[in-house]
Amino acid sequence: MQYRTLGRTGVQVSTLVLGAMNFGKLGNSTQDEVTAMIDVAIDGGVNLIDTADMYGQGESEELVGKAVAGRRDDLVLATKATMPMGEERNHRGGSRRWLMTALDDSLRRLGVDHVDLYQIH
Repeated sequence: MQYRTLGRTGVQVSTLVLGAMNFGKLGNSTQDEVTAMIDVAIDGGVNLIDTADMYGQGESEELVGKAVAGRRDDLVLATKATMPMGEERNHRGGSRRWLMTALDDSLRRLGVDHVDLYQIH
């Protein structure tokens, strides 16, 4: 596996990333399947996992969180926000108010105290 420095952070990330958009109902994947996919990726040298709050309305983040439990420090976790998370008009967008709320929700679903990359989706 090849690695690159993430911007000016000093963090080394694999050139291949495991995208988690289809984890959960959208891709018909179970927790066992998600964990197995993440295990294979990690064994192959992938250290960056990318998900988003809107993937399965949070289900992808929950599955990723359970699959990486106990090995968080070896991974670079990325998630995204701004897409609608329900019908409420302020549960979307790029306002500081919403992004902070969405980040707190993502951290809870992932079961971690921080993400390494937070992106506007």
